[in-house]
Amino acid sequence: MRKVIALVSWVIVAWICFIFLGSLPYKFTLHPDTQHIFGTIGEWLGTFLGSGFGSLFSQFGSYVVGGFELLTSIILLAPVLLWIKSLITKQTFGNVRIRCHQVGGLLASMVMAGAVFFHLASPLGIEVLHEGESDGGSLFKAAVSILILGIVLFIINRIAIATIPESQR
Repeated sequence: MRKVIALVSWVIVAWICFIFLGSLPYKFTLHPDTQHIFGTIGEWLGTFLGSGFGSLFSQFGSYVVGGFELLTSIILLAPVLLWIKSLITKQTFGNVRIRCHQVGGLLASMVMAGAVFFHLASPLGIEVLHEGESDGGSLFKAAVSILILGIVLFIINRIAIATIPESQR
């Protein structure tokens, strides 16, 4: 059972990191599409939280979200580095994969809950339109998939840790 959970966990981690790390160049370089997305949300937030907050979100939201996605990816991929280190040093790291995937799944689902909320509640919409081009809802679908898979990652690794005897946790 633990091997199945580990395999499923790594497949989920691969998807989450593919999406998160693939979007970082757009978020950190303020690509025009990124400016449109965070600008739209910032303008909307400014209508009820004040124009100062909306402006801050428009300017810096992509850096904050991108930083959170980078941190989440590092946590999710940390077991790989520890596995490599264990091959070199012959040191074992116990249940680090389970713990990292549990925490990383929770973090991924939290950030994507925000993304799903903004797609549904703000003028951004499910289908992002920018300069006459539609993303066909791909950003929304990716956000929903990571929201769901992050929760699954958290739950299956919580189950995995519960099956380990207390003395080995």
